[in-house]
Amino acid sequence: QVQLLESGGGLVQAGGSLRLSCAASGLTFSYYTMAWFRQAPGNEREFVSRIRSGSAYTYYADSVKGRFTISRDNAKNTVYLQMNNLKPEDTADYYCAATRRSNGMDYWGKGTLVTVSS
Repeated sequence: QVQLLESGGGLVQAGGSLRLSCAASGLTFSYYTMAWFRQAPGNEREFVSRIRSGSAYTYYADSVKGRFTISRDNAKNTVYLQMNNLKPEDTADYYCAATRRSNGMDYWGKGTLVTVSS
């Protein structure tokens, strides 16, 4: 059974930093593209970032480019999202996802809440 378990969320002041982690189990982690999405209250879930299996390719939403960094450790089956210079509009539930498809995600975590106060 595949499980994606996010951690690292919390309350932070604007301008601060957090690092989210997502520990994966039940799959061959190195085969999967990993991604982060987020959903703010009343909003649709939106893409944040993704990283391919070899870590050579990363992609970011314009709203987080230059502030967030995605990385992965295949030996630990874990993907990270380093979030710097956080803004109140970054407040959301953050979800980890995994896929081997070119379109859509195969597995989702249950999310971790990030709250940025102004």
